[in-house]
Parts: sequence; C-alpha cells; structure tokens
Amino acid sequence: MKKILLLSDTHSHIDDTILKYVMQADEVWHAGDIGDLAVTDAIKKLKPLRCVYGNIDDAKARLEFSLHNRFMCEGVDVWITHIGGYPGKYNPNVKAEMESNPPKLFVCGHSHILKVIFDKKYNLLHMNPGAAGKSGFHQVRTMLRFVIEGDKIKDMEIIEMEKRV
Repeated sequence: MKKILLLSDTHSHIDDTILKYVMQADEVWHAGDIGDLAVTDAIKKLKPLRCVYGNIDDAKARLEFSLHNRFMCEGVDVWITHIGGYPGKYNPNVKAEMESNPPKLFVCGHSHILKVIFDKKYNLLHMNPGAAGKSGFHQVRTMLRFVIEGDKIKDMEIIEMEKRV
C-alpha cells in the first residue's frame, strides 16, 4: 500500500502547508511546471519524488526530469506528463501511445483545473490535481491525495488550500 500526494503547477512556490501533506505521504508525484528546483529539492529531502517537467520549466529541470514518466506503482500502470489533455481531447503527443498502450492511471497538470475523470474508452482513471502554486488564474490552490493498494486506486481526497493571493 502506498499513500500518494499528487501536485502540479507549483510555479516556484513551496510552503509549510504543502510540506505538511508531503510528510503524510509515502511518495509525492509532481505533474510539472515546477519553477524553481528548490521546490523539488525540498520535497526530495522528505519523501521519494516522481516528477516531470512542464512548459515553464528551464533547462536545469529538463535535465533532472523527463517529459513523461511511466512506471508501475504496486499493480497500477501510471503515466505522468504535464500537458496531456483530457478524455476525448488528449494531446496529440500522447494520443498514439494512449490508443496502443493505455495506462491504468493517467496524470497531467498544466490547466490549473482539478479534475478526476474515468475514461471509459481507454478504461483508465485520469487525474489533474489543479495547481498548488500561487501563479495562474485559479482561485484555490489544490492537490490530490489517494492510496494505491495492489491494482486498486482508492481513498481519493481533494486538498484545498487557502485562496491564492
């Protein structure tokens, strides 16, 4: 069993609220737009981190992290990328792989809009945790927390932080 904290779009922002939830997780997944690598460095000091770079990330982030991260967590095939689209509107860069070899869990960021959608066509769960940072149009900073046990994804929680100012 693994307790996962999923965040995205920190845009160089890390604070005690985020770190409090990091401490409660077994692993942290970051779906890109990290900004300053001090964000991922702070997380890695506390917990294992799986991360991808996003469209705002610089050459340093692109050297440390990849555009896509596909891995097994317990019995769940996971694919994390920053700009992935949504069921019915996947990004052209992921569409061919989605059609030939869909994961069980597809994670992306970029939109700053929290969504969890089951995609019936590909029989997968799509997650976007919204934005944990303070840059962007979103009003409330969000993250997701859930458990992976064997091949099950369960106990999903939306974490809403204070309004973005």
